[in-house]
Formats: sequence, structure tokens, C-alpha cells
Amino acid sequence: MPDFAFILAGFAVGLTVGLTGVGGGSLMTPVLIFFFGVKPHLAIGTDLLFAAFTKLGGTVSLARQRIVPWRVVGLLCAGSIPAALGALWLLHRLGPATAQVQHLMTSTLGFALLLTAAAMAYKVLVFSPLRQAAELAARNSNAAHATQPRHWSLPVLLGAVIGTLVTFTSVGAGAIGVTVLLLVFPHLPLPRIIAADIAYAVPLTLVAGMGHASLGSVDWPLLAQLLAGSLPGIWIGSRLMSRTPERLIRSALSLLLAWAGAKLVLI
Repeated sequence: MPDFAFILAGFAVGLTVGLTGVGGGSLMTPVLIFFFGVKPHLAIGTDLLFAAFTKLGGTVSLARQRIVPWRVVGLLCAGSIPAALGALWLLHRLGPATAQVQHLMTSTLGFALLLTAAAMAYKVLVFSPLRQAAELAARNSNAAHATQPRHWSLPVLLGAVIGTLVTFTSVGAGAIGVTVLLLVFPHLPLPRIIAADIAYAVPLTLVAGMGHASLGSVDWPLLAQLLAGSLPGIWIGSRLMSRTPERLIRSALSLLLAWAGAKLVLI
């Protein structure tokens, strides 16, 4: 496959992420598997580092704006990082390229895509722009308690679930993560929820990605080509965000991810 095709794919995914905020993992991994025939373990490992590098820039920008709730990020990482290390240990024991693990990865990826599609549909149907504005106002009035979860163990436990899911599939730190944060931190303003989701995904995907790299599950030339397309795509998409029908795009993406997830589960 020509290098330009991978650069174009990176650009398309980056543009979509910039327009909608949807995590690149839920888009890039299915694209690599279905359209380019990349083996699941290579697609997942490469996509994890792809996500780490692309979200790092966003975290730096958000940190400069001082809207990242670092306490929330710390609670999520307390669960997600150890879980990612445990999942990597299991992959090391089983071997990422074995038929058993390949089947586990494709099945888990399929279920993760179905969960992501459901989370996206939930946000489209429930968190409409009017609902978001009302919820934001309510959360701002409780700013002193915004980073207090319903229970201290919830973000740690849910972080562990997402950490395991991300390590096995590269999917889960985006749409699923935002939905989890909305439920666990009901008083946190939406911009800070998105900032927390982006920030905690950086160490998680970096640890998981480097772990996959140690197992030989990262295609470095492919990663460079994807980043060459995604970085300008994200830049352009973020500037076109206000001019696009976000709910329509998210609805279409949820249907596409549901189709890809069902296909993977049935393989």
C-alpha cells in the first residue's frame, strides 16, 4: 500500500478527531485492520503510540489554559496504569501474535467499539447543546466540589477497566472515558471533563504503547506516516469545529463504529 494512503488515513482520522473530539483509537484501529489489512496486534500497538503523541499536544495546550483537573487525572491513572501493566504482562506471557491472543484482541476490540458507539449515541441523544449548557451552569455553581467523585474508589476502579480495555484494543480512553467521567464527576464542567479525558489518556497510551513496542507490536514507519497526516488534520479540524453539524457527524460515526464492532465480534 502506498505511503500516501496511510498519510491520507491519518489526516482523515485527525480531521475527525479535531471536528468531534472522538478518540482516534476507535477510528484508526478499525481503519488499519479493515482497509489496510494490518494484523490486529500491530494495528493496536501502533495506534496506542499514535494516540499518545497526538493527545500530548492537546494536553500541553489545555494545561496552559489551566483547565486540566489534575486530581481527577491522578485518580484515573491510579487505576489505569497498573491495569495496563497487568494486561501487558498477560500479553507477554501469551504472545501477542498467537492465534489465541489475536482472537481475544479482535473480539475485545469489537465489544469496545460497540461500547464506544453506544457512548457516542448516548451523548448525542442526552447531552444536547441545550442540556450541556444547563449542566455546565449547574456544575459551575458547585465548583468547590467539582473534583469530588461520587465515591473515591469509582474513578480508580473504572480507570482500571479502561486501562485494561485500552491495552488490549487501543479503544476506550475517548468516548467511553468521557461518558464515565460525566457519571462519576457530576459537578465537573464539561470542558474540564474533556481536558481530564485527554490528559489521563497520554500516560496510559504511552505506557501501553511502549509495552506493545517491547513485544514487537509497533510498526514504526507506519506510525510516522500516520502522524504526518494526523497532525495537520487535527489542526484543521479544530478550526472548523464551530462550522460543522457535530451531532450529525457523531451520529454517523456511532453507526459506523457499531457496524465495525459487530463485524469484529462475528469474526
